[in-house]
Amino acid sequence: MTGLTHLDAAGEANMVDVSDKDVTSRTAVAEGCVVMLPETVALIRQGDAKKGDVLGTARLAGIMASKRTHELIPLCHPLLISKVKVDCTLDESLPGVRVSAEVKVSGQTGVEMEALTAVSVACLTIYDMVKAADKGMRIESIRLRRKSGGRSGDFEAP
Repeated sequence: MTGLTHLDAAGEANMVDVSDKDVTSRTAVAEGCVVMLPETVALIRQGDAKKGDVLGTARLAGIMASKRTHELIPLCHPLLISKVKVDCTLDESLPGVRVSAEVKVSGQTGVEMEALTAVSVACLTIYDMVKAADKGMRIESIRLRRKSGGRSGDFEAP
């Protein structure tokens, strides 16, 4: 495990200086899910949620959130993101919704936090839009699935 780059010599939090890093293509993919009652999945599938299009709204919320990650997570750099793709898929086997986000940038720092933020906010949006029907929903398994680019190289979760 490498040292924590957000801590200075005195152990205080600081923003990492990326000015000496090369600009490279970087991609991150994150995933998570919202587990719910089968009846809630049916409600979403039928388009009967009182607040409207659950999956479309969650997709848009995830995209918007990824672009504002630096405003939400201390010490994250503002990035000129080149692509955000958020997918929200109903899955009867959960039962619930599987959410994934892919974020790309050409820059000096990675987009892992942007992908994780996109998934987190998309899951929270799903919860918000159908919580009246199912207060027992669980947001689970949010994680980085894979990343590429940068000094640390590629990563793929097992």
